[in-house]
Amino acid sequence: MNMLIDSLPHSLCINNKEYAIRYDHKTAILYETMMLDNEVPQEEKPILALRLFYPIIPDDWKEALEGIQWFYRCGEEEQTRKKRGRGTQDRIYSFEHDASYIYSAFLSQYGIDLTEATLHWWKFRALFQGLNEDSALCKIMGYRGMDIPESMGKEQKEFYRKMKEQYRIPLAKGEQEKLNAIEEALLKGGDLTGLL
Repeated sequence: MNMLIDSLPHSLCINNKEYAIRYDHKTAILYETMMLDNEVPQEEKPILALRLFYPIIPDDWKEALEGIQWFYRCGEEEQTRKKRGRGTQDRIYSFEHDASYIYSAFLSQYGIDLTEATLHWWKFRALFQGLNEDSALCKIMGYRGMDIPESMGKEQKEFYRKMKEQYRIPLAKGEQEKLNAIEEALLKGGDLTGLL
């Protein structure tokens, strides 16, 4: 699908029937935030996603959920993510923690007040990807995603490590509690059973 020549979707076809969807950027941001929230039980996420996107939920939940994923990816094919040393790709932005940076970037670059505007998710994402690299948000994302090469000078390494730490996306409450419990057990020589 090419957003320059094709109409943006406002509904999804599930088993040969069209279902209206909530297609705005705020809905998709809520969806991403919910899917990344470890405090929302995994088994509840599918029904919450269906309720979030569909005013009338299709009978075929599996197809409806696949439709949400397709819409969320802006019609792009699913890609396998690059893996880093710890087995997952580090996140370089968070709609929750970077909200003010995202707001100010859109306002200064596009003149769009995201508290008042309602953008189609696909338009929002295209604009998000096109933000100028000199915006505070893009600089912060650059720090977060940067691999610090060994060949870099000591002062530069120290600067980028400091920036990575300063702008690190905080761990979810549950993850932080788990790390604290592991640290406590290790310091006291305790049992890690059930913590890993």
